[in-house]
Amino acid sequence: MAKYKDSVCKICRREGVKLFLKGDRCYKDSCAINKRNFPPGEHGSRMRKRSSYGLQLREKQKVKFMYGLLERQFHLFFNRAEKARGITGETLLIFLERRLDNFIFRSNFASSRFQARQLVNHSHFLVNNKKVNIPSYLVKKGDIVTVQEKSKDLLPIRVAMESFTSRKVPKWIELDGEKLISRVVAEPTREDIEEDIKEHLIVELYSK
Repeated sequence: MAKYKDSVCKICRREGVKLFLKGDRCYKDSCAINKRNFPPGEHGSRMRKRSSYGLQLREKQKVKFMYGLLERQFHLFFNRAEKARGITGETLLIFLERRLDNFIFRSNFASSRFQARQLVNHSHFLVNNKKVNIPSYLVKKGDIVTVQEKSKDLLPIRVAMESFTSRKVPKWIELDGEKLISRVVAEPTREDIEEDIKEHLIVELYSK
C-alpha cells in the first residue's frame, strides 16, 4: 500500500472482504479473513450497526485500499470521473481499472497491486515500446504492454505468472503468457469488475 505502515491483513479484516493485498497468501487457507473474519482490535468481534455515513465511508476506504491509493489520489480520480460523461461511480471504477499498476496486476504479471506498482516504478514495463514508470498512467484500447527484455527472468514476475495461472484475466485484456505481452483489446466496463463494490455509496459520500 502507498505509505501504509500497518499490517495490510488488518485492512481486509476491517472491511470484511478479501482485497488481495498480500499476493498468493490471499488465495491460501492462511489468509487472515479465513481465520478471523472480524475487525481487528479488542472489540472487533462484537457486531456494531453502522450509520449510513459509516457505510459510505467504509465503502470508499475499501475501494481506496483495494487499488492502493492515498486519499488525495482517490479524490482526484473521483473529481475526474465526476466531470466525465456517464455514471460517476462506474466511471470512477473504470478509471481505476485503467491504471497501469492495476493493468499489470490483472495481467498476472504481479501477485498484488502493490507489487505491480513497485515493478512499474522500477521501469520493468514498456507501453507501446516506450518506458513508462508511472503507476497512475491510464492505458487505453490498442495499448500493448510488454515486460522489458532484461526483466523477463525477474523472479517476482515469473512467480506471479506461475502461481496465478488459474486467475481469470478480464476479457478487456489479451495476455500472451509465453511472450509476456498484454494488450488492451477493449475499454473495461463495469461488468468486468467482479469485486463486490457499491460505488453509489462513494458517490453519496462525496456528494455531501
